[in-house]
Amino acid sequence: MSKIKTAFFCQNCGYESAKWNGKCPSCGQWNTFVEERVQKDIPVKQEWKTIDNPLARTQKFVNLSDVEAVAEKRLLTPDNELNRVLGGGIVAGSLVLVGGEPGIGKSTLFLQNALQLKDIRTLYISGEESEQQIKMRADRINVSNDQFYLLTETSTQTIFAEIRKLQPQLVVVDSIQTLQSPFIESAPGSVSQIRETTAELQRFAKESNTPVFLIGHITKDGSIAGPKVLEHMVDTVLQFEGDQHYAYRILRTIKNRFGSTAELGIYEMTGTGLRQVTNPSEILISQREDLLSGVAISATMEGMRPLLVEVQALVTQSVYGTPQRTATGFDLRRLQLLLAVLEKRGGFHFGVKDVFLNIAGGLRVEDPAIDLAVLCALLSSYEDISLPNKVCFSGEVGLSGEIRAVNRIEQRIAEAEKLGFEKIFISRYNKKGIDFTKFNIEVIAVGRVEEVYRQLF
Repeated sequence: MSKIKTAFFCQNCGYESAKWNGKCPSCGQWNTFVEERVQKDIPVKQEWKTIDNPLARTQKFVNLSDVEAVAEKRLLTPDNELNRVLGGGIVAGSLVLVGGEPGIGKSTLFLQNALQLKDIRTLYISGEESEQQIKMRADRINVSNDQFYLLTETSTQTIFAEIRKLQPQLVVVDSIQTLQSPFIESAPGSVSQIRETTAELQRFAKESNTPVFLIGHITKDGSIAGPKVLEHMVDTVLQFEGDQHYAYRILRTIKNRFGSTAELGIYEMTGTGLRQVTNPSEILISQREDLLSGVAISATMEGMRPLLVEVQALVTQSVYGTPQRTATGFDLRRLQLLLAVLEKRGGFHFGVKDVFLNIAGGLRVEDPAIDLAVLCALLSSYEDISLPNKVCFSGEVGLSGEIRAVNRIEQRIAEAEKLGFEKIFISRYNKKGIDFTKFNIEVIAVGRVEEVYRQLF
């Protein structure tokens, strides 16, 4: 009988220790060590190694000059947003990890994509839902596919036995925290189980050249549950995020070995699944008939994609002793910094005012180019004067009140022109080397906050 060994694992980073520690020596977190039983003497039998694999290698090392550089084969899906985020499609043999909050739509997104791939034999492995539950969701999406197969199983030994029989061209696992390997004697979702099951799926993906999607849970602080080594093992890490009170969802790339990490896809949650949003700027700007104070439009960049976002501000007299500062979708410390600039450089008395700021549409914007729109929205509400309807802004505000240059200004201007805006305020330092005569929108270059105020008010 094999000897069973116990070890202590950090639930935050996966560090292994022979004894319990109060503080993890690797990540510095307190009270994260949990004892798990580990059985190491049994050799791991891989059921899928019987798959005919033309890429199987016999030699152990090669000279770099002998390696032939070939473009990776990609599988294009009907979902252009997913293709963009992955860098141009699904790479053969890649391992993709997708994280997101419960109920945000991770399972719906990948069930929908798997059903839309009509010519690809897909195996959808679910450890959380029954076959009837998945069938109900598929009926709601209303897409049929004869090449789509279901497997409700959590044991990797059984999963690889079924994979050997079916030999799928795409595998989706929902979710990695529910799988368990018979060679590790600990509960599903533990550090050692997540690490071992992911390693088995990684070996399968690389040796059989089959792309695998892993859907993962996240912790209360927003990081993917399990050891940090999980994100190092996979080729791509995607984050599916959004507010459950809004219909819009954003698919971001956190890590991508086959493409850029500056891409994102935008979806709208509907009753029949997730709909691709090809022009998000039109949705993120409210269609209002009356001109209202405290509203400004910013030309921002989310990754490589230009977006026009509506910024709403409300400045009122403070009733209580301490003025309130509330921001939704914007960094509160950045808001306080901009208020200090207006107080110091512009002479506006925001110190006795309550200030509320909101980014419309439920987005969270971190692009510094939104500073100028935030500042103009604050001034518009402070003066109770509405801004012109066809004006937008793009510029970073410095501590001395100067308007600083931002990147990709031509893309921002082109997006504003496409949506029918007549004027855009940018930094005068963005004028170098750019021909603005090719745009039909009026570009107004400003250098300081006072110039913006004089032109608008």
